[in-house]
Amino acid sequence: MKAPKAALLGVLLPLSVLLLAFASLSFGAGGVGWQDSLHWLLGASGDAHVDLVLGELRLPRLLKALALGAALGAAGVLLQTVTRNPLAETGLLGVNSGAALGVALGIAWFAGQSPAAQIGWALGGASLGSLLVLLLARAGGGQTSPLRLVLAGLALTATCHSLTAWLALVSTAYLDRYRFWLLGSLAHPHAGLLWPGLVLIGVGLTAAMALVRPLSALALGDDLARALGQGPAPARVGAVTVVALLTGTSVALAGPIPFLGLIAPYCARTLAGVTIASQLPYSILLGSALMLSADLSSRLLLAPFEVPVSAVLAGIGAPLLIWMVNRDATLGLMPAGSER
Repeated sequence: MKAPKAALLGVLLPLSVLLLAFASLSFGAGGVGWQDSLHWLLGASGDAHVDLVLGELRLPRLLKALALGAALGAAGVLLQTVTRNPLAETGLLGVNSGAALGVALGIAWFAGQSPAAQIGWALGGASLGSLLVLLLARAGGGQTSPLRLVLAGLALTATCHSLTAWLALVSTAYLDRYRFWLLGSLAHPHAGLLWPGLVLIGVGLTAAMALVRPLSALALGDDLARALGQGPAPARVGAVTVVALLTGTSVALAGPIPFLGLIAPYCARTLAGVTIASQLPYSILLGSALMLSADLSSRLLLAPFEVPVSAVLAGIGAPLLIWMVNRDATLGLMPAGSER
């Protein structure tokens, strides 16, 4: 990417995120508009109702949207780089559904679980889901192709969905809580989860940035990566671990959020090119911007009612996935002679 274009995007993207963040703080239920939000941000409000709406409702929601968008945008880039598959996304490869099954198990077996326990269940489910997909994709020997990864992810996703639905039926006492969480919304009253989740996502994003150099070498091939002093296996294990951390924490905070890990990396790749060093920061910013836009849409489309943010993102991501498959991703899914 040319330097003037990179500089322009480097200014426009953070500015867009800031404007969307202010809009997220200014619109929604509670009768507090942008003038009140501006006064509150400047410390000149003095109104208890404004303090309650902005401080207790909209600000936590804004922080959650920023963090989740950044986390899923980064996770998508890492997963696509490791698998060398432009369709790799945490939802498609079973990481989201594994984390969701972990949380469902926690809700069904330990209904009064603490925020830390809920995050732990989600992280455990995401890690197990990632590991199972990789093992399934390598079952029977041979090279792990993109097609095998997608099929293994689809199989694991279907299995986890079935088990999760069964848990929801047998644990009727907590069915409503589970169903509300499963829709994927930023409005969940999980106040105790917010700050631990933000810390974990911060750790995950820092680790993702630290993986740029080894993953850049890995993109050149295993032999060249070794020649450059980067071990392929530690890079892959590190990337999968960070993906599990970012995805599991996101699912614990807001439920399964589909397609964001596909849309943000795709847009970042279009704007910044295919190198992970340029794609990762753009995907983090775009993920936050997309999540803020989806959350705003979910609040305003059918106001005063609210549409699940996962439904808004699915409305964008599903057509994009179909378009990608029809346009050029099919060639990447079925390399000549790789599958029999």
